[in-house]
Amino acid sequence: MPLSMTGFGAAEGPVAGGTLRVEIRTVNHRYFNLAAKLPGDLTAFEPDLRDRLRRDFERGQVTVTVRWASFPGPTNGMMTLDPERARQAVARLTELKRITGLVDAEISLDLIARQPDVFTAAEASTSPVVWADIEPVVAQAAEQCRQGRLREGAALAEELGEQLSTIAALQEQVSARAPERLVRERDRLREAVAQLLNERPVDEQRLAQEIAFLAERLDVREELVRLRAHLEACREALKGTGPVGKQLGFLAQELGREVNTIGSKANDAAIQHLVVGMKGELERFREQLENLA
Repeated sequence: MPLSMTGFGAAEGPVAGGTLRVEIRTVNHRYFNLAAKLPGDLTAFEPDLRDRLRRDFERGQVTVTVRWASFPGPTNGMMTLDPERARQAVARLTELKRITGLVDAEISLDLIARQPDVFTAAEASTSPVVWADIEPVVAQAAEQCRQGRLREGAALAEELGEQLSTIAALQEQVSARAPERLVRERDRLREAVAQLLNERPVDEQRLAQEIAFLAERLDVREELVRLRAHLEACREALKGTGPVGKQLGFLAQELGREVNTIGSKANDAAIQHLVVGMKGELERFREQLENLA
């Protein structure tokens, strides 16, 4: 199933005692173009990030935001209590009450908690951050993004298939009308020659040659055959997996070439009208291709 160029994926995972969050957004771009936003302590991993994402995204604008959901550390900055320090603080404060004569003064919990070393901050983890810990989070976010692109790609493929069917239906109408047009042109030429000769003898051999030249100039059978082949190639491409945008872009050019040639040979108002319809549908087809990887 084709991939859309537009997608989003996010994932979180444990890294070096903290929690790392990775968000990936993709939009249309002719080539692979990475815009990475990483915290200062992880900027050294941008080359690894680029190499990893190239495996998942052949082309497109890929915007990656990496941030710490919680910073590294076993307790993430929580405080620890030293019971012995707390008891010593109470003893010192009680002694202070006796010395100053303020025996009725209250020793509050808040006062004890403010004494030095009763509460201390937990030491931060010194575990180094390595790419092997980051890569699984990036891979999960990339897969989430890919699944979103697959879902949108399926919808795009359905719409593109409908446009191809419309072009095919118009092409069949041209195919049905084309032989009648040749007969009408032949009869018109005979009538025009007869009027010019004013009932004088007609050189049937020369007339037959002119009719043959006219038929060759107006014949669109080869263009119709190639048009059918290109339409079928487009349908087959839409059934495949992986990037197909470039292939379909080339086929759209070939479709346009055949449609333009049919239009230039038409010399028929009804066929010209059908050709205009094919051109309009083909233009919409090309516009939608911009959203396919």
